Amino acid sequence: MMYRLRKFMEGRYGADQLALALLVTAVVLSVAVRLIGIPYLVVIVYIPLGICIFRMLSKNIRRRSMENYKYLMLANRVRAWFGRIRRRIAGSKTHRFFRCPSCRAELRLPKGKGKILITCPKCRHEFMRKT
Repeated sequence: MMYRLRKFMEGRYGADQLALALLVTAVVLSVAVRLIGIPYLVVIVYIPLGICIFRMLSKNIRRRSMENYKYLMLANRVRAWFGRIRRRIAGSKTHRFFRCPSCRAELRLPKGKGKILITCPKCRHEFMRKT
């Protein structure tokens, strides 16, 4: 049995991070449709599930790996954005955050220092702010 499955999947793309994300999306949509209670909405669940199965059984490995690469790039940008937000919330009691008016770099300065001259480490632009 295992030999037949291995033989069938030979030369096919298989599972990756995007396939896992599509499966999780299908499960979440399934639960949401059950809670909403509209039976015809269940068709929406089959869309990410179908895409996932198609990708796993595809023989165009180069194209599927490129799709996964683009997904990972997007997911990393989203994760980095949430990480910045989390760090900002965690440091909001002890630090103030400013953006450089010249290069838009984010600067973190300790609170309670009064009005100070800030020099951006990236572009060396100087500006005054109250911390």
